[in-house]
Amino acid sequence: MNILIGLIPALLWGIQPIILLKARGSTINQLCGTVYGAFLVPLIVYLIYRPEMSLKPFVLCLISGMCWTFGQMTQYQAFKSMGIALGTPLSTAMQLIGNPITAVIFFQEWPTAMDKYKGFFALLVIILGIVLITKNGKQDEPGAKHQYKYGFWILFIGTFGYIGYSAFPRLANVGGSDAIFPQAIGMVIAAIIFSLFIKEYRIQKPIFNKFSFENMILGFVFGIAAFAYLVSIKLNGVATGFTLTQMDVVVATIGGMVLFHEVKGKQKVILTLLGLLIIIIGGILIQTI
Repeated sequence: MNILIGLIPALLWGIQPIILLKARGSTINQLCGTVYGAFLVPLIVYLIYRPEMSLKPFVLCLISGMCWTFGQMTQYQAFKSMGIALGTPLSTAMQLIGNPITAVIFFQEWPTAMDKYKGFFALLVIILGIVLITKNGKQDEPGAKHQYKYGFWILFIGTFGYIGYSAFPRLANVGGSDAIFPQAIGMVIAAIIFSLFIKEYRIQKPIFNKFSFENMILGFVFGIAAFAYLVSIKLNGVATGFTLTQMDVVVATIGGMVLFHEVKGKQKVILTLLGLLIIIIGGILIQTI
């Protein structure tokens, strides 16, 4: 039963990109809708647990939420360029590389030489998976190669947002149930800032746009998955709980391949699935250190 609960975030986070491709509105509409919907679940958690937090940890967790919004915005843009069957495993792989490197540099994880050997071997495995998917992603249609490169670099830049999302609560030294509400506030603040100060988004007036409210379903899905993850790590531990969440990449990638036919041709399907499998193995290896 504990494992099934741990798989709930993977299922919901895997479904989220699939819903995204069916959602109406622009990237900023989808982003605003996501943070609006995601805010409600942390609000309920806050009202139940009433965690106490001093100003400094609160601000660090708020910055964490703002970082997440930046990462999510770039991910939404990338998905529109390269699709979710390619974009999801690449985004996951970049986070699996970026977060451990940050932890090693700033939080002194992997303290022994053997830990470092195992860790960097796992990173090399993930990089191999990225190479397979990257090579496979260069589609033959006119303009597809340019779109793929754009999506790849957008994902790369956005990865720094996801790294900040994970790192700042660690600096604050607070648990997930304590951090989730100020993070949600930061998510909303960042979405509003992007809506008001990025010209491309400002002219769309997304803050009270009907498409933004329609996309709140994306936020509900994210928020429920995030809460389920907090429950999972209490039941299964952080290493197992986090590893189980990485199965979301399987749901999203296969969903993109089956529902949207994003990867065409037997050879490309095989390479994509092989790269996906290698990335998952690398993620599991990292969690065993």
